[in-house]
Amino acid sequence: MQFSQIQHCSVVVQDLERAAGFYREVLGLTEIEIPSTFKPAGLKVRWFRLGAQQIHILQGAENPRGTQHHMALQVDDAHAARAWMKAKGFSIEETILIPGADRFFVRDPDDNLIEIIEWQEAYPNIPVSTHH
Repeated sequence: MQFSQIQHCSVVVQDLERAAGFYREVLGLTEIEIPSTFKPAGLKVRWFRLGAQQIHILQGAENPRGTQHHMALQVDDAHAARAWMKAKGFSIEETILIPGADRFFVRDPDDNLIEIIEWQEAYPNIPVSTHH
């Protein structure tokens, strides 16, 4: 058995329509159909395609404001993404530099933290030594 990738991540939102608008119109993601079993079960969710992965938004009340929990979305041009988000009225939160990357944070309308990152150089992915 081997894990290969993150298939989806989910965020809790208070207003499903408002959040869906953000993920669709601001981030430009394509909304996809949810499983046919979800609506009859009363689930209030929306799914969005992001490359080979997905983002799921779930209506609920347990979203802790100001948390550092986040997802990171890879972008091909962080400079253009900053300008786009600012033009849409979103605050940019700069953060600690990572060598070989340009990144920043924004918050969706429900205060979910989203990292926008452009990898300009491949991250070395050096395994941590478990020998002390």
